[in-house]
Amino acid sequence: MTPLAPFVHSFFTERLAKQRQASPHTVAAYRLTFSLLLRFARDRLGKAPSDLGLEDLDAPLVAAFLNHLEVERHNSARTRNARLAAIHSFYSYIAVLVPHHADLVKRVLDIPCKRFARELVDFLSRPELEALLAAVDQRTHLGRRDHALLLVAIQTGLRASELIHLRSEQIVSGKHAHLRCTGKGRKDRCVPLTRQTTEVLRAWLHLRGGGPLDPVFPSSRNGALSLDALEKIVAKHAATAAATCPSLREKRVTPHVLRHTAAMQLRQAGVDLSVIALWLGHESLDTTQIYLQADLASREAALSRLAPTETGYRRFQPTDRLLAFLQGL
Repeated sequence: MTPLAPFVHSFFTERLAKQRQASPHTVAAYRLTFSLLLRFARDRLGKAPSDLGLEDLDAPLVAAFLNHLEVERHNSARTRNARLAAIHSFYSYIAVLVPHHADLVKRVLDIPCKRFARELVDFLSRPELEALLAAVDQRTHLGRRDHALLLVAIQTGLRASELIHLRSEQIVSGKHAHLRCTGKGRKDRCVPLTRQTTEVLRAWLHLRGGGPLDPVFPSSRNGALSLDALEKIVAKHAATAAATCPSLREKRVTPHVLRHTAAMQLRQAGVDLSVIALWLGHESLDTTQIYLQADLASREAALSRLAPTETGYRRFQPTDRLLAFLQGL
């Protein structure tokens, strides 16, 4: 039996940390995947995770684990595929380290990702986002924070993790106001700010105080907001806004929906998809294509430019007596 623990240890310390220099988000996601997998193997095989062998984590067990994620943990196909990607990365790493287990490794690597239907993205219309911003009570300190946070999210399209880790030093005011952030894959990018957003941010930062390394949108304890806290802030104000904008009751408004809203505003303003991809920090244009598919307005505009087909409506008239008899029944 080949011990599993040394390979898992070296995968995280050597492969991810040193060779790939993976981001903290990637490490956290992979750590969760292996924690779930090892607990599942423990319950299935009756072995402590530290006593598991590489032979224990064969293709049937990994397949059963993926099924467990969907059936018992109610994970989506996207989440299931993300977990499988982490497992594939591990087995690709150990492939050269354990050539005598080549067949076991190949069988796991051959487990395919699950196909799923791609739904159109949710985003807020102009009346909906105006109602959301108006729902915030700016007479309080937290209300001023929340208003600035929502406005920045809607205008810049920052990811949730980028919003909560945004620092004062990353905001540049002046003639070409913008903010700098390090996003997914450790890619740095600059996002321009409108005059309205710049003024709101300037007023909020003056009220907030603090130093250049402090979070722009701190929690009540002056630390960085958690992802759960950010989602609760957005959901709370969306629920308030639904009283004046009933269409919001049909939508689950999340920080990622605000990101989609920013992208759709750019798309509907005629901004090229390549610029939107740079704006959002997408690795590939394929990711940005979802906004082209969701842009019904541009399709309706294209339809209106088509010349109508010269054809009229004519009622069918049977020529045969027997057909006419049947038609009249």
